[in-house]
Amino acid sequence: MKKVFIAVSALFILLPFITNSNLLAQEKPIQLALFNPVQIAPEKSSITGLRLSLLYGKNANMNGIDLGLANITTGDQLGVQWGVVGYNEGNFNGWQDNLVSITKGNFVGLQSGAVTYNASKMNGLQIAVVNYAATLHGLQLGLINIIGKGGFLPVFPIFNFSFE
Repeated sequence: MKKVFIAVSALFILLPFITNSNLLAQEKPIQLALFNPVQIAPEKSSITGLRLSLLYGKNANMNGIDLGLANITTGDQLGVQWGVVGYNEGNFNGWQDNLVSITKGNFVGLQSGAVTYNASKMNGLQIAVVNYAATLHGLQLGLINIIGKGGFLPVFPIFNFSFE
């Protein structure tokens, strides 16, 4: 119940800051997906509100609460993502908490799970068994912490950091 309260609070705090007109194009308030393409809104649509993916859902952009086994976003994401696998090809702002959390673009916020991976610039905190960030402005906490460029050390157990 506490996680739901935090997610709803984060949604109401973050939604007023959406200013990118690309994120507002073709947006739908809710997405229910069994798997792509068996979902309410087509994958090229953006969701602003709630996405619930029973097996996996795929959309262009996602703003709000994203729940499911596998959550795939081909564009940018703002809000909270919880599931088994979270995969985002664009930028992510918020909290990504999955067993495996992957973001290809820039990340701002908290990324957590068993494995976290950021292919671009990570700004914030990563907490997992294994953390990877191409570049980091923040802190990593976990068993294995890897920073591709810069950082305290390229690989370090328990914690790693960089404020470049």
